[in-house]
Amino acid sequence: MRLSAVRVDLQSNTPVLLLTETAGSGRTLPIFIGAPEATAIAFAVQGVATPRPMTHDLLRDMLQALGAHLERVIITELRSATYYAELHLASPRGTVEVSCRPSDAVALAVRTGSPLFVSDDLMETEGVVLPVEDDDDEVSSDELVGRFRQFLDEVRPEDFSS
Repeated sequence: MRLSAVRVDLQSNTPVLLLTETAGSGRTLPIFIGAPEATAIAFAVQGVATPRPMTHDLLRDMLQALGAHLERVIITELRSATYYAELHLASPRGTVEVSCRPSDAVALAVRTGSPLFVSDDLMETEGVVLPVEDDDDEVSSDELVGRFRQFLDEVRPEDFSS
């Protein structure tokens, strides 16, 4: 799989991560993610340097300091409208699998250059073939950051109450 884009769905104004097969029929797995996660991924893709390490930079640095590395990321399943992923880490203790959100897994994979995988069953049920679009519709990292800043300016604590 490859990270083909981080875009904003115009109908819901929600960021969506697009993972596309590198072989086969070229199916894409769209995963809706939060604005902070989209920004973190866009920063990594664009090589944006921040004055202080972001959370995913910190995780990358911690892995290195502990003598471990991210072997691969696997998006494993969709359960109750929530995607699940695993980090497969190689450490001095051996291989370790850590459950995580797909957005965090992809953000870390982009920073470490680690490969992305999606389970075959998940691609069979959720993968879609997207029509070819002009790149003019792609949201730039600057626009994504601007939308995130606008979100932060407008968000209220009651927006998070259930």
